[in-house]
Amino acid sequence: MNPLEQLLQCGQAVWLDSISRDLIKSGQLQRLVTGDKLHGLTSNPTIFEQAIGHSDAYDNALRQLLRTNEKQTEKALFDALAIEDIRMAADVLRSVYDETHGGDGYVSLEVSPHLARDTGGSIAEAKRLWQAVERPNLMIKIPATPEGIPAIEQLISEGINVNVTLMFSLRHYEAVAHAYITGLERRDAYSPGGNKIWPVSVASFFVSRVDNIIDPMLERIGTQEALALRGKIAIANAKLAYQRFREIFYGEPFDSWRKKGIHAQRPLWASTSTKNPAYSDVLYVEELVGPDTVNTMPLKTLEAFRDHGRTSKTLGKGLAQAEADVAQLKELGIDLNAVTEKLQNDGVDSFAASYDKLLASLRKKRQEILTTSDQTA
Repeated sequence: MNPLEQLLQCGQAVWLDSISRDLIKSGQLQRLVTGDKLHGLTSNPTIFEQAIGHSDAYDNALRQLLRTNEKQTEKALFDALAIEDIRMAADVLRSVYDETHGGDGYVSLEVSPHLARDTGGSIAEAKRLWQAVERPNLMIKIPATPEGIPAIEQLISEGINVNVTLMFSLRHYEAVAHAYITGLERRDAYSPGGNKIWPVSVASFFVSRVDNIIDPMLERIGTQEALALRGKIAIANAKLAYQRFREIFYGEPFDSWRKKGIHAQRPLWASTSTKNPAYSDVLYVEELVGPDTVNTMPLKTLEAFRDHGRTSKTLGKGLAQAEADVAQLKELGIDLNAVTEKLQNDGVDSFAASYDKLLASLRKKRQEILTTSDQTA
């Protein structure tokens, strides 16, 4: 049993933070499901920008789309390409979905990042994508912005699976957990009875980006106490979120739902690739292993963990130290809440920039294909 399979034995599902047509059509995704017990897949605008904008793997599909209607906008072209990829990936993972009785095997598709501050727009776009993909193991990604929280609640109340993204703090986490439970309550009130389909949700808590911004601040302070906290705050922050998850979903707030067999909203560790070469390349995997969690990894991190990862239930250890580390950070004058709010805002802006870059790439490809078609006509 390789280390990735051992994570599943510890109660943690491994998802892949990547998607591309080559990954699916080459059979690599199926091999990961079969050989490594991969249980899900996540995508975002940056991932799609890399897949579509930096390869020719989609050129034939683009030609076919433009042959059907050469006036299609770049957004419509991306929509068609992304939906096809998501459908194919969901079909590969359907066996996991069926084996786990809907507990896992999900593929995530994000609404336009330009809707991150638009509650109504997010709800409408999520519904459109849900209907367009038409797969029960789809999750729609909605950011945990103040405007995203009511959208999450509404979508859960309508039975749509949601992957809540861009969470960086306990404040974000608690708002998201409340939105999930309130959404379930509303769904129960709107459609009483035992035949309704209950949605499944995960709460994507971003990890390494916290160290990326905190570490340089600690280095500028430069004291022994400050330098000792480098590489520790992201993990401490995640462990405190996991503790809160256990309190909410294994305590009274979720007790009645658990008795009905409704799935808890699992924490999903995102941004788990190591950016600092001074740290282990599997740091944000090894230190965050525990029951009822997901870790979504880029392919490089997944392969590294398969090669030399060590598996033990680390999430249940070192909680007092995590609390002490966060308290020490505050004593040093670093406001973790301010940092995490900035990270969320920066994340929204980064995904929006990737989305715009993707559309620009499609605009260029569209023009090249149409020009070539004119020349050969």
